[in-house]
Amino acid sequence: MAGICFNGKGGKRIFVSKKGEKMFNKITLIGRLGRDPETRTTPAGIVVNFSLATDETWLDSQGQKQTRTEWHRVVVWGKQAELCAKYLAKGRLVFVEGSLQTRKYQDSQGQERSVTEVKAQRVLFLDRTAAQTQTQQGSGLPQASPARTPLGSNPPQAGFPTDMSGMDDLPF
Repeated sequence: MAGICFNGKGGKRIFVSKKGEKMFNKITLIGRLGRDPETRTTPAGIVVNFSLATDETWLDSQGQKQTRTEWHRVVVWGKQAELCAKYLAKGRLVFVEGSLQTRKYQDSQGQERSVTEVKAQRVLFLDRTAAQTQTQQGSGLPQASPARTPLGSNPPQAGFPTDMSGMDDLPF
């Protein structure tokens, strides 16, 4: 079986199976939170869970615009989880980079269930808070502290779109 070969530089991981095939588990999403993040403290540290909506838009055979929303369960650990808990809320636009992970659990009736989640390694906050937007429009309100991004990442540039409009013409 042929695999995808990555050079391992810049934080990219190379996974090799027992048979020697190279494997790669990476997901990148840009979407909006469907609800406020849920925060829990575990023996392993702080964990934040949130649902992320991504939209796909296309024209059907009659020329009508169609939209489908996919929902993703995102799990964030450690310092990034603290930042997500502090600055994220329902409706915020975020960039999430991580890997897919499937885990099993027992529901309240004792049935074994499985769930696939995005285990986030990096979360970037892409839109501004309402207080920041009002301050920039000259309302005179005190400026809110900026949404911090994880260590080693760059904050979003001014003028970055705050909604998904115009994203359907991207070449990927």
